[in-house]
Amino acid sequence: MKCDLVVVGAGPGGSMTAKVAAEAGLDVVMLEKRQEIGDPVRCAEGVSKAALRKLVDLDPVWISAEVKGARLRAPDGTEIVMSEDRTGAEVGYVLERKVFDRALARDAAEAGAKVMVKTRALGLLHEKGVPSGISAQFVGESLKIEAPLIIGADGVESKVGRWAGIDTALKPKDIETCAQFLLQDEKIDDEYCEFYLGNDIAPGGYVWSFPKGEKLANVGIGVLGSKANSGTPIRLLREFVAKNFPDGKILEMMVGGVPVSGPIETTTADGVILVGDAARQSDPITGGGIINAMRAGVMAGEIAADQVPKGEVDKESLQIYEKRWRETIGKQITRNFAVKEFFVDLTDDDLNHLTHSLNGINVAELDLRGLLKVLVRQNPKHLLKLRHLIV
Repeated sequence: MKCDLVVVGAGPGGSMTAKVAAEAGLDVVMLEKRQEIGDPVRCAEGVSKAALRKLVDLDPVWISAEVKGARLRAPDGTEIVMSEDRTGAEVGYVLERKVFDRALARDAAEAGAKVMVKTRALGLLHEKGVPSGISAQFVGESLKIEAPLIIGADGVESKVGRWAGIDTALKPKDIETCAQFLLQDEKIDDEYCEFYLGNDIAPGGYVWSFPKGEKLANVGIGVLGSKANSGTPIRLLREFVAKNFPDGKILEMMVGGVPVSGPIETTTADGVILVGDAARQSDPITGGGIINAMRAGVMAGEIAADQVPKGEVDKESLQIYEKRWRETIGKQITRNFAVKEFFVDLTDDDLNHLTHSLNGINVAELDLRGLLKVLVRQNPKHLLKLRHLIV
């Protein structure tokens, strides 16, 4: 098989890449190792309304819940309430990823991309030492797909990056190990996403509850890898649910990892571009990555459409991708990584103190940067290191 572009991974980043490139006239093949696109779900499924609408024409069937905002709970229970349009890229809509991912893949197919499920990439093909395609296994049969450019959109465990010689290794402090339950309970608030902070409940991370309507919610936990000796995510999540939702019924369970590393040194190699979690483009504070992956996918698709016809797919020529995503998505990731590095070392007493310092201040309409500015103003000695990050 020969084509212009192979995309490995049919998540939001891969599908956006494939769609944009196919619409521009490239012959695109997109591979997905699982037999069903979008299943299993390995995220909380939250996205910003405004950010999603900028990328796609919204279909109501993708949305399982529309929320009013987010509640952040300090270890002692003190609460901060923020509106959905100011909270960030993970609050606004709670998606039905099994429907959403398939819809994006369908859009890619309608644009002309060939979508192949149950097709596992096994390695890169090479010609004169340069990547020239993908070797794969399709329903048990060997397959070779020749292409001048390969997009690795294959998630946190990205093999494409490693095969291309890109250092995507994550230190324990740069990955959140996660577990999530689909929970049914009458105590679930259908109108707000909730974030619970505290080193006892989620060392170096947080617990979340993202409503999915009709008293259902994705209730999950992220634990920083360097602090995982405090307990496994599933055990800690069970303890949290037992305390906060004692009558809750677990309908689904999933586990996975989320990179919170900040930008890696490079996301390109000769004939290879990485997108989304494979490129470590998720938000280091929240771990959310859907919108960033989609935005990076659009960039990768546009650049592929420009570079492949010219035969300019060497690492140097692909620096246009590096520059474009780092000047947009990358700036926020870099700043948020520094903020994360500061906050993960705070004690519960520190977190409680910072929350109490907001007493009497209307934070509902503040975005993350605005909230940090207020915290610095209220706690100049404690948060001096953050001042240069939020100017």
